[in-house]
Amino acid sequence: MKKTLIILLSMALPAGLLLFPLDTHAFFGPWANRHQPVTAENGQVRIPLHTINDGRAHYFTFKADGRKISFFVLKSRDGVIRAAFDACDVCFPEKKGYSQTGDFMTCNNCGQRFHASKINVLKGGCNPAPLRRTTEGGDLVIAVTDIFTGLRYF
Repeated sequence: MKKTLIILLSMALPAGLLLFPLDTHAFFGPWANRHQPVTAENGQVRIPLHTINDGRAHYFTFKADGRKISFFVLKSRDGVIRAAFDACDVCFPEKKGYSQTGDFMTCNNCGQRFHASKINVLKGGCNPAPLRRTTEGGDLVIAVTDIFTGLRYF
């Protein structure tokens, strides 16, 4: 009986993870290192649009003053490339950031959900803190000075 139970549990756990995969950032918090490091050239961070136009949130980190400033970018269903710090005015001390669920970004601390089309439109409270960005040629361009405005969150 005990052996059968162990075998069933050992089969159920992997099957459960396939059916209900973990959001590693929400589960492991700041230890889930999914932020890709980016660097600047001539005061700008450039991210090729073709790498971020799939509707999924892409997470990046920029090192400044010995600290890492984290942000995410995504293309919302309305075709707009959006960018925000992986933090908000309310929950930033917890350093948990956001995870994506369909068309929504969810605060990993308080659980509030924000429609992707409202990123860079709404600010304050638990909304993802907006990050100014432009597109130029085939790149998303973010000025280092704009990234530095998020230093207070990290």
